[in-house]
Amino acid sequence: MSWSSILAGSTPLLIAFSFILAWLVYRRIGPTEYDGPPAGTAGEGVRIHVLVLGDIGRSPRMTYHALSIAKHGAKVNLVGYLETTPHPDLINNPNISITALPTPPPKPPLLPFLFFAPYKVLFQAYHLFHHLAYALPPAQWLLVQNPPSIPTLAIASLVSRLRNSELLIDWHNYSWTILASTRGRHHPLVYLSALYERRLAHHGALHLTVTRAMARQLRQPPYSITQQLLPVHDRPAALFQPLAGPRTAAQLTALLPASCAALVPSLLDGTTHLLVSSTSWTPDEDFSLLLDALVAYAASPGATPVLAVITGKGPQKEYYLGRVAELTKAGRLPGVRVEMAFLPFADYAALLACADLGVCLHKSSSGVDLPMKVVDMFGAGLPVAAYSGYESFGELVKEGENGRGFETAGELAGILERLLGDAGKGELEVLRKGAVREGSRRWDEEWDASVGIVLGFVKGK
Repeated sequence: MSWSSILAGSTPLLIAFSFILAWLVYRRIGPTEYDGPPAGTAGEGVRIHVLVLGDIGRSPRMTYHALSIAKHGAKVNLVGYLETTPHPDLINNPNISITALPTPPPKPPLLPFLFFAPYKVLFQAYHLFHHLAYALPPAQWLLVQNPPSIPTLAIASLVSRLRNSELLIDWHNYSWTILASTRGRHHPLVYLSALYERRLAHHGALHLTVTRAMARQLRQPPYSITQQLLPVHDRPAALFQPLAGPRTAAQLTALLPASCAALVPSLLDGTTHLLVSSTSWTPDEDFSLLLDALVAYAASPGATPVLAVITGKGPQKEYYLGRVAELTKAGRLPGVRVEMAFLPFADYAALLACADLGVCLHKSSSGVDLPMKVVDMFGAGLPVAAYSGYESFGELVKEGENGRGFETAGELAGILERLLGDAGKGELEVLRKGAVREGSRRWDEEWDASVGIVLGFVKGK
């Protein structure tokens, strides 16, 4: 690796730190320090900042953290982008204030990424530092989602030291493995990202992880984190509930795209099956797996009609819309209808409860994270077919109990043929009951028994 590559990759961080130093000199005074109740104190007077450098409306885990903290009487400042409507309970909670960060401007089409990236990082670093260090009052804890780590971990580490706050890092995945999925593991920027993330990780006073496997990795080299590591599995919020009775025409009509109205009677009598998949339309969720599986399923003898509703937003959506249109026009999806939708929280939860099978395409870049979408499906009592080619898969999906795993389009097509056919009704019902059992443990129960105790909101047994 050349020094020029290293310097080029570190330029955004050098610029960000230089700007922060200049800003401190300009202000001539540092930010006010936290002098409220000490760590481990709960109740009124405690303030916690929750930071996600992403869309709050599409950050369920950080949303649930904020709601759990507020439930115990603490004041929460939830900081992030407001691109979609947040969870309704956030808006209506008197203990929660939402601070909207300005979103970075889009990259001009003709500007190379190498020139735009430093500006974007500088833009984010300035606004993060301004809000966390000056615009908001000091907090006892600063809870940060990772990834993204650049510039989040650097700014959060600095602010926590300046304001006498405790830094709590919630590990959803690793930034460098996500970058490696598009740049390759041997790219200089991937090396620098991994070095940056591993060094700054040690500034956290407490670490939460989405799986036990991730906690084990973080304890070992090259991370070698010695601070407390607390695995906290994602659990469904109360919004996700199984249906109390059979689905109704009114429910389906309200939830499905208007173009699907003619399918409602066949969905009610079971001659058409409702399949739901939520995707971010990014390379780590390969939608072609599902599309190829649907083509193979449609060509199989005795395949029953299927309505596949795909929810979510992301960069590859338009590309796959075109592919679906081409395959439909070519007659390769007989009996299969694919519809795209983006639904508010409550409608999405209700749609999951009405579906016959959920499909998850999440491929773990690190091998040790888990998809929140499967958690929500279990909360709604929906069994899943999920991509299974990573280490932590078994911490959530139990093969033959609440779902089925696949790694190829052919394996997924086989699962669809079996579960959606007449012979698979019994198996599908077994998986549904297993999904209800898995989803019965809720977020508040998981949070209170782990994070709540450590932060002092709940008394340990």
